[in-house]
Amino acid sequence: MPESEQRFGEFVAVRRHEQGHVAELVLDRPKAMNAVSTDMAVSIGAACAALAADRDVRVTVLTSSSERAFCVGADLKERNSFSDADLVRQRPTARGAYTGVLELPMPTVAAVHGFALGGGFELALSCDVIVADATAVVGLPEVSVGVIPGGGGTQLLPRRVGAARAAELVFTARRVEAAEARELGLVDVLADDARAEALALAARMAVNSPVGLRNAKKAMRLGQGLDLRAGLEVEDAAWRATAFSGDRAEGVAAFNEKRRPNWPGE
Repeated sequence: MPESEQRFGEFVAVRRHEQGHVAELVLDRPKAMNAVSTDMAVSIGAACAALAADRDVRVTVLTSSSERAFCVGADLKERNSFSDADLVRQRPTARGAYTGVLELPMPTVAAVHGFALGGGFELALSCDVIVADATAVVGLPEVSVGVIPGGGGTQLLPRRVGAARAAELVFTARRVEAAEARELGLVDVLADDARAEALALAARMAVNSPVGLRNAKKAMRLGQGLDLRAGLEVEDAAWRATAFSGDRAEGVAAFNEKRRPNWPGE
């Protein structure tokens, strides 16, 4: 059970599982299947800013309170009333929600139950690992309603599954059920209970050095797409940022003393 909960607006909560240094970022608009309205996008961005600044959080799990959906993407009912000027004004807020998740400095795990479509799947794609259960249905159907994936999907999906596979999925706008999603690499782990498995995975990550976790993530993210030599320079910089930390000293001492490390986190 979480040890504390903080609300960000009406539709987003952060639960801190303090003993294991795991935070749960909960999409909590179940009546709308977590359709991302302007208010909800603001809240996601604010929650991510708070998590990014919390050095006690080693891993974040993105979950949903809805029994039917992880997130069905943008709130098209709200969008239907928008003028072009309204849409322009909302764009930075929407982007802030997706980049907020994408730029979280600690490892992130998405727990997908039910529909994860459009922006909902993009929120999952913004995480490092996606856990899903048998109810999961994922996809980027934006071209079927006259837009394109605009929460990172055109960039994140090709990096995950390759250009041709991503093109087929985006251009057909098709929905993919859990078993095929796992086969295609759209999700990484299939479990009976996505949230429970995602939290368990996060707990296994969170026993490790918080400095190491954040710098390993930074190296992998910054090195993606670079040639090997440039990528190795990124890795070396991240290694240097870790090697002279208190975590490295504690990790080596704990190994030699045959005990669990007590990470200083700096």
